[in-house]
Amino acid sequence: MSGIQLLIGAAGLGAAAYMYVRNRRLAAKLKRAEMLFDLSKEMHSSLYKPELLHAVNEAARKLVFAEETAALLADDAVTGPGTGLMTSAPGSGDVVTVPMMARGRKLGVLQAAAKRGGASFSDTDRETLAKFAEPFALALDNALLYEALEKSVNELQHATAQKERLESELQIAGSIQLSFLPTIMPSANEPFDVCALLRSAKEVGGDFYNFFKIDDDNLFFTLGDVSDKGIPAALFMAMTLSLIKGKMNSELSPGELLEKVNDELCTDNAQLFATIVCGVLKISTGEVVLSDGGHCTPYVVKADGEVLPVKLPKGIPLGSFPEFTYKDQTIALERGDRIVLYTDGITEAENADQEQYSANRLQLFLAQASGYSSAEIIDALLMDVFMFADGAPQSDDIAVLCLMRR
Repeated sequence: MSGIQLLIGAAGLGAAAYMYVRNRRLAAKLKRAEMLFDLSKEMHSSLYKPELLHAVNEAARKLVFAEETAALLADDAVTGPGTGLMTSAPGSGDVVTVPMMARGRKLGVLQAAAKRGGASFSDTDRETLAKFAEPFALALDNALLYEALEKSVNELQHATAQKERLESELQIAGSIQLSFLPTIMPSANEPFDVCALLRSAKEVGGDFYNFFKIDDDNLFFTLGDVSDKGIPAALFMAMTLSLIKGKMNSELSPGELLEKVNDELCTDNAQLFATIVCGVLKISTGEVVLSDGGHCTPYVVKADGEVLPVKLPKGIPLGSFPEFTYKDQTIALERGDRIVLYTDGITEAENADQEQYSANRLQLFLAQASGYSSAEIIDALLMDVFMFADGAPQSDDIAVLCLMRR
C-alpha cells in the first residue's frame, strides 16, 4: 500500500472518529436537552413551594451529576443540605452557582456542588444549570404568588367567619337588650297614655327606658343613657334596669331608688356610668315625683301647646361614686298635659354641616305636636330629627319616652 493510500486511510479513520465523537456529543446534548425539557415541564406541574424545592434538588443532580444541590431564596430560606451559600464542596472544592430570575426579580440562587467522580463542573454544566434555573424560577415565582393568594384567601375566610360570628352575637345581644324593655303599651282605657322608643346607633347600645305600674294608682317610668356604646353599655344597661325593677316599690321615692341603685352599681365597679331621670305618676291626681341623675332636662307640654322645661335638682350619674343623696321634685300634670324624656341622641343629632338638632328645635317641635298621641309624637319627632340630619349617619343612640295624663 502506498503512502498516499495510508494517508487517505488515516484521514478516513480520523474523520470517522471525529464524527463518532461529534455524534456522541450531539446525542448527549440532545439527551440533556430532552431531560431539561422534561424537568422544566415537571417544574410547572406543581403550585406548592415545598414540592418544587424538593423537585429542583433532584432535577439539578440529574442534569449536572452533582452530589449536592441547594436553592437559596432571597428571603434567606435555604433548601437542600446546606445552611447557606456553599463556598466549597467536600473533596473537589468545585461549586457552580446560577441566579434564579423571574419577571425581572431575583428570587435567589441555585447551586450544585461535588460533581460525581471528582470531576470539575464544565461550562456546559453551568449553562445547563442556568437554563434550568429560568423555568424553575418562573414556576417558583408562580408558587410564591399562589402561596400568598392562598394565605390571603384563608385570612379572608377567617375574617369573614369572625365577622359573621360577631354579627350573630351582636344580634343575640340586641335581642337580649330589647327583652329588658317593655313591649306592650298600656290599654287605651287607662287614664294615662305612655309610649317609648329606643333606636340604637349600632346593633346594641346604652340608652334605656322602662315603665310599669307599681300598684293601681302609681305608674313608674324612667329613661337613661349609659356612657359607653356596644356590648359593655348594653350589659351595664341591663344591670341598671334589673336593679331598678328589683328595688322599686310603693315605699320608695324616685330619689331613694336612685340612691340604692347607685350604691349597688358602685359596688360592682363597672367603670361605666349612666345618666337617668325617673319618676312616679300618681294616676288619680296627676302628681309626678321626679329625680335626676345628671340627665337631659325633661319638658312638660301643656294641653294648649306651651312647652315648659322641668328644672330638677341635679344629681350625679349612676355608678359615679357611692352614698350620694338624690333629691325629689314634685310637679303636677293637668289632664291633657304630657312629660317628655329623651336622651342626647336627639338634641345632639348632627347634619352634614355638623350643626346639632339642639334643645331649641326640640321645644319648637313639641309646641307644634300638642294634639298628638304619645306614639304619634315619638314617631313624628324621630322623623323630624332624621329629616334634619338629611342622610348624615346616626352617631349616638336615641331614646324617647312620652307620658300624657288623659
